[in-house]
Amino acid sequence: MPLTYAIYKPFGMHSRFTREHPDHVTLADLDFNFPKDVYPVGRLDKDSEGLLILTNDKKLNAKLLEPSRKKWKNYWVQVEGAPAEKDIQCLRDGVEIRIKGKAHKTAPAKVSIFKEAPEVPERTPPVRFRKTVPDTWLSISITEGKNRQVRRMCAKAGFPVLRLIRVRLAEYDLFELGLGPGEVKRL
Repeated sequence: MPLTYAIYKPFGMHSRFTREHPDHVTLADLDFNFPKDVYPVGRLDKDSEGLLILTNDKKLNAKLLEPSRKKWKNYWVQVEGAPAEKDIQCLRDGVEIRIKGKAHKTAPAKVSIFKEAPEVPERTPPVRFRKTVPDTWLSISITEGKNRQVRRMCAKAGFPVLRLIRVRLAEYDLFELGLGPGEVKRL
């Protein structure tokens, strides 16, 4: 029977069930007993947070991850600095980043600046701010899923990422699902 779950992966948690090191926090640490055959659809690095889908449905996994299907993933990204319109356009057009030592031009992205910081749960530990450097929240949507892609894109544009939250994966929306950090919902 196909089973699918949505979780709000907290900051500092690895997107897997097994520990590579004894001090790693993993999906197994969530207060939930997942069936043995359920696995994450894609990944979020431990420094990122937000929506993670887990399933044993191979068709759903392929539907969400197959590059030819170009499913949109939306991230709310807090960056250091104040990007100008030319910086945003650069991200929209695609930037050259390095993946496993090779140059990769990212596909066009949807990028906008929040007029006000979005309402998001507090993060533990909190983001480190510098009084002399402003920060800005961006909404970035991509169809690719390269390793740490959004972080690399922002760094290439000159705006290091302070916080990254995946809020949407295809038709699944973190806040429509009503999830907070560490919470799980069966879909």
